[in-house]
Amino acid sequence: MAGEIHHLRERSGETEKITINVGFVDLGHIDLLVREGFYSNRTDFIRTAIRNQLATHADAVKQSIVRHTLELGLRRYSRQDLETVKSAGDKLRVQVIGLVTIADDVTPELALSTIESITVLGALQASKAVKAALADRIR
Repeated sequence: MAGEIHHLRERSGETEKITINVGFVDLGHIDLLVREGFYSNRTDFIRTAIRNQLATHADAVKQSIVRHTLELGLRRYSRQDLETVKSAGDKLRVQVIGLVTIADDVTPELALSTIESITVLGALQASKAVKAALADRIR
């Protein structure tokens, strides 16, 4: 499927918290723009700045997604999904930009027997035990 971008469904409202350090002068400029009504708060400013940068680099991002055959959005693996993979004798190479969720009822043993590698540019949600079991396969 070279040359294709795989889109997964997205859920609006689901976010990941990040922490950034900003210089005092930059922070003052942000606060001034908020106070003047350009943005509703600091977070609104930062999200807008991020979206603007992503838009600026959109073509490069699309090319990279295609080159690395990454799926885009939300990918959820249930216990049944992984048991089906195991029954078929297959192994998954998970490559996602967005969010990967491995269901809470997936055992570390099942994850190890079905997931060859995981590359997530975004966030991985799984039990601590599954994350620990897959630690050497997470890139």
